[in-house]
Amino acid sequence: MPTKIRLQRRGKKGQAFYHIVIADGRAPRDGKFIERIGIYNPLTNPAEIKLNFEKAIDWLKKGAQPTETVKTILTHEGVMYKNHLLKGVQKGALTEEMAEAKFKTWIEERQAKFLSKKKEAELNLKDSRKKALEYETKVNELKAQIIAKKLAKAQEAERVEAAEEKPVVADEISHAEPKTENIQ
Repeated sequence: MPTKIRLQRRGKKGQAFYHIVIADGRAPRDGKFIERIGIYNPLTNPAEIKLNFEKAIDWLKKGAQPTETVKTILTHEGVMYKNHLLKGVQKGALTEEMAEAKFKTWIEERQAKFLSKKKEAELNLKDSRKKALEYETKVNELKAQIIAKKLAKAQEAERVEAAEEKPVVADEISHAEPKTENIQ
């Protein structure tokens, strides 16, 4: 019975997350499984991975074959490297202390790299927000200028209309028929 370490899809349409499971290679993707060893959620940034490290190494020692995606996840979490170091200890190429020291340095480097990427992402986000704000202020200034021009044209048109209206002249008033009141 060839065992596989694979992903089992969960969640609703468009919002998938996965369980990392040990399953028979002949079983369907979302079917029976032997043991669940972790969770993988690709929707978050960065992707959320919760993994039982010891169980994963134990199953790799037993001969379980990870799928390509799970192998990438296990490599990212250090399971594959730890398994490699343990094989070196079994063969006598390393001592356990040397293997642990190498693994600890790898973990520290990985965390430092992760923190630098996170800081870079935050800086990029701040920079993009700053650029968006500058662009928005420029657009608002242009809109304000256009509105000011339209108001100036409207005021000019009102002045022209007022100037075109004929003023009442005194001669016209004297030639007008006088109003008579009915006196009884």
